[in-house]
Amino acid sequence: MQKAEQALSREFGTIRAGRANASLLSRVTVQYYGVDTPINQVASITTPEPRVIMVTPFDKSSLQDVEKGIMESDLGITPANDGTAIRLVVPQLTEERRQELAKQVRAVAETGKVAVRNVRREAMDAVKKGHKNGDFTDDDQHDLEKQVQKVTDDAIKGIDKLTDEKETEIISG
Repeated sequence: MQKAEQALSREFGTIRAGRANASLLSRVTVQYYGVDTPINQVASITTPEPRVIMVTPFDKSSLQDVEKGIMESDLGITPANDGTAIRLVVPQLTEERRQELAKQVRAVAETGKVAVRNVRREAMDAVKKGHKNGDFTDDDQHDLEKQVQKVTDDAIKGIDKLTDEKETEIISG
């Protein structure tokens, strides 16, 4: 369940909220000497201003490859190459786009909740199987089921909290 929350948090990091965030580039890969390489292994990524991401390649000869990798990604941001670094200006979001992103956040959150519920179901099945095999008494089974439900409720609350934070970030811009 913790892994589902962590995966959800990483997924939320890739959703653009109108602010510059280095995690927007986490899925971008660059052809570096013929090998697909994550951008953070070939360049330094900084946010010098609230809406600007600066990508500075460690090897200046790979600047064109880094730019091409960003262009081919699904970011929707056009890179500006100044000869030594690449600037990405994150555009201000329209109200309509904010609503779309908020819906996307809720959909991603629901996927996370489904993952948590699947873990809960597997745990409950294991408890029932253990009871059937005589590993625990009726009281033990009831206590274990209560514990599994409590952990599930806590995980769902954590997901709801992450979702509310991300939605607030998107709506407030």
